[in-house]
Amino acid sequence: MHKKFQKKKQKKKKKLKIFIQVNIANESQKNGIDINNLNEFYLKCKNDLNLNIVGLMCLPPESKEPTEYFLLLKKLAKHLNIFELSMGMSNDYQEAIKCGSSYLRVGSGIFGKRV
Repeated sequence: MHKKFQKKKQKKKKKLKIFIQVNIANESQKNGIDINNLNEFYLKCKNDLNLNIVGLMCLPPESKEPTEYFLLLKKLAKHLNIFELSMGMSNDYQEAIKCGSSYLRVGSGIFGKRV
């Protein structure tokens, strides 16, 4: 995967802004790095792969209140000294903004639900 990023960077001649997806609730059906492995993964991406990690992203569980997960992601980002947060979708974007989200995914709010 590292080679793919390097080729993309060379082709674009700029540093890509990369977010690490965190599996914030450790859900088996979702992708992302486990919270317990985040620090090590982040350091590998920054130091060994020289990737421009600018933020973290998450998808909280659908059946639970998202605020606690958004605040946890914010805390994790602060610990890593990164400041961009991609959290919040069409159904919970207001809570995400209150918790410090700088990027939102509101596709279904614009285009309607997927069929």
